Amino acid sequence: MGSIILRKGGGVEDGPRVLLAGHMDEVGFIVKGITEGGYLAFQTLGGWVTTTLPAHRVVVRSKKGDHVGVLVSKPPHLLPPEERKKAPDVKDLYIDVGATSRDEVKEMGIRIGDPVAPLADFRTLRGGEVWLGKAFDDRIGVFMAMEVLRQLGSDHPNVVYAAGTVQEEVGLRGAETTADVVNPDVAIVCEVDIAGDVPGVTEREAPAKMGKGASIITWDRTMIPNQALKELAISVAEDLGLPYQLSAVSGGTDGHRIHLHYRGVPTIVISVPTRHIHSHSSMLMPKDVDAAIRLISEVVKRLDRETVESLTRI
Repeated sequence: MGSIILRKGGGVEDGPRVLLAGHMDEVGFIVKGITEGGYLAFQTLGGWVTTTLPAHRVVVRSKKGDHVGVLVSKPPHLLPPEERKKAPDVKDLYIDVGATSRDEVKEMGIRIGDPVAPLADFRTLRGGEVWLGKAFDDRIGVFMAMEVLRQLGSDHPNVVYAAGTVQEEVGLRGAETTADVVNPDVAIVCEVDIAGDVPGVTEREAPAKMGKGASIITWDRTMIPNQALKELAISVAEDLGLPYQLSAVSGGTDGHRIHLHYRGVPTIVISVPTRHIHSHSSMLMPKDVDAAIRLISEVVKRLDRETVESLTRI
């Protein structure tokens, strides 16, 4: 499938298998057609809202290399007043790569089925206290999993697998095959949470806030976490004085597939509150990333055989 899995043994080689999973893919697009005038029709991959799309730049990855394009719609000057108030439909949007004919597009090596990614640079704001960039959902989660693996010494009572999964945004496909490969005894999904500290969003809709620490997801529409594992994460955070938040969101994560593997896998999601996900540019605070990494690391250190078995004991 394309997922990558790293393994790090601890002091007990036959200890429980702990899976840390973050997904490498981002929301994007795929070329669906080429017009006679050289524009690219496309299909969205993952959950886009079309109001965020027009005028943004993208990269079309072709057999002849990358081509920069821009997402375009009918010029606003030509829209009647009632249409200006409506969100555009994907079928009315195109990618302009500067071509003037279908033949020119073919000369560029672009074909139906080529992947298209958002184009946005990375910046730091407020002297580095805030990061601005694309695809934090969920490459920051992959970073968290890898950093936990890097920081762990050899004195942990389990075998840790850090996975960068694929195709989460289009159906959690890499999570399912990764769980088949690892066959975990317990799992922690490393993700982003929807930061609710933006205009128009209520605390009931999204309680987590950027800058207030790691977020422990207590419910989403695809998974209710293992309650004992959730309580363990909370107690670790409180015992160590780590900043954390409790959150409930309407989305879903790789945890959906992982927690349903085989007979069921005790699973939680520990995340970083992030503004403006599923757009070209999102924001988070590195101090929240650090808090999440520390929390995950400390939970992993406590997942010995007895503790893991207690998570599902009746």
